[in-house]
Amino acid sequence: MNILAWIVLGLIAGAIAKMIYPGQQGGNIISTILLGIVGAFIGGSIYTLLTTGTLALTSAGFSIGGLIVSVIGAIICLWLYYTFTRRAY
Repeated sequence: MNILAWIVLGLIAGAIAKMIYPGQQGGNIISTILLGIVGAFIGGSIYTLLTTGTLALTSAGFSIGGLIVSVIGAIICLWLYYTFTRRAY
């Protein structure tokens, strides 16, 4: 997939994940795109692991299924970020 498609998929997936994930997420459009791109890689890798049984760093394709996998990956990425950066008072 070319870089422009990754940016578009990342923007869409990151924005949807931020709408779905509870709480207030800060960040600008660049962080939303990066969240979606990382989510595409996380979701694509998990999908490949579940379907083929091998762990490989792959990206989700630019399709409806790829968007769904990317959104799930972006939600996982948000959850991991807020889990590890939570401050103990």
